[in-house]
Amino acid sequence: MASINEQPIPAARPVIGEEEIEAAVRVLRTGRVVQGPEVAAFEEEFSEVVQGRHCVAVNSGTSALHLLLMAMGIGPGDEVIVPSFSFAASANAVRLVGADVVFVDIEASSFNIDPAAVEAAITPRTAAIMPVHIYGNPAAMDKIMAIADKHKLAVVEDACQAHAAALNGTPVGAFGTGGTFSFYPTKNMHSLEGGMISTADAEIARTLRLLRNQGMEQRYANEIVGANMRMTDVSAAIGRVQLGKLTGWTEQRIANAAYLSQHITAENVVTPIVAEGARHIYHQYTIRVKGDRDAAMAKLTEAGIGNAVYYPTPIHRLKPYWEPDQKAGRNWDLPETEKAAAEVVSLPVHPSLSENDLERIVAAVNALGENL
Repeated sequence: MASINEQPIPAARPVIGEEEIEAAVRVLRTGRVVQGPEVAAFEEEFSEVVQGRHCVAVNSGTSALHLLLMAMGIGPGDEVIVPSFSFAASANAVRLVGADVVFVDIEASSFNIDPAAVEAAITPRTAAIMPVHIYGNPAAMDKIMAIADKHKLAVVEDACQAHAAALNGTPVGAFGTGGTFSFYPTKNMHSLEGGMISTADAEIARTLRLLRNQGMEQRYANEIVGANMRMTDVSAAIGRVQLGKLTGWTEQRIANAAYLSQHITAENVVTPIVAEGARHIYHQYTIRVKGDRDAAMAKLTEAGIGNAVYYPTPIHRLKPYWEPDQKAGRNWDLPETEKAAAEVVSLPVHPSLSENDLERIVAAVNALGENL
């Protein structure tokens, strides 16, 4: 049980400091608050995170995925290969454009999409592969890109949890046809709410700018059917402040994760595994609990250690997917996905943790012992 003088350690802690507040107020005072100069500056600055690719800001990470698929022309009759071990938005974006989701299994070590499973799932209808850099751990993009090139497929990187993660020096969001990022408040950086799309294709970038703004570049000169998925200048101003802090925050997350991995010794706990050449930026520090996970989480909570499960139900078992697939006779065999969903627990790793917080987390996890 946590000491009476010790406050619970939250699993996540969004940062909204004076700089963010001042940036928002500054924009509000200008009266120009929707997709103006702040959005343009944010796009240009974020481009440096993805090796200079075109960047298009939108109102959420889900919108980023949705619009990218639309801009690529993916729709009815197409299939997109997606890991089931992710947040529902990954698959929802595919459904929203009318394409079919083909779920595949993950690697046990990384929790990321399994390249071998991807290749086995390709059919004549496959249009794209959607690797999800889960928890901030880059997927095996070298293998994924080789498969995509071999079969002439697009690659849509869901990097919504992976700002500044990289594999062999290449940042996520700079591998595929396009990449998407989320700026939800609990992400490694945020804009209160928002998203960003990266692409090396100038035509796709222009189409994205049309799609987010009712299909028009010039007012009332609509070129295509679009929607309102714009980012506000207030959000962009906050995002710019947060982007300036991202490097320091990322290094702190990596250092916090290293401390946890070095000091957690409980035999029934498996700490994160990072592949050679991967830069895991720890949006989540996720362990596997071998035993009664509910009991483990209850003990952690009692000790004042915030914890959560991402994700307790694989997407293919959620109602919007499970029921139609069952009616169609589709049964996905995803043993590693099912196992991960039953074992994972995410612990605090955010940059606001103190040395004492880290020690408390380690002590609580190691106290779980073998009796679960």
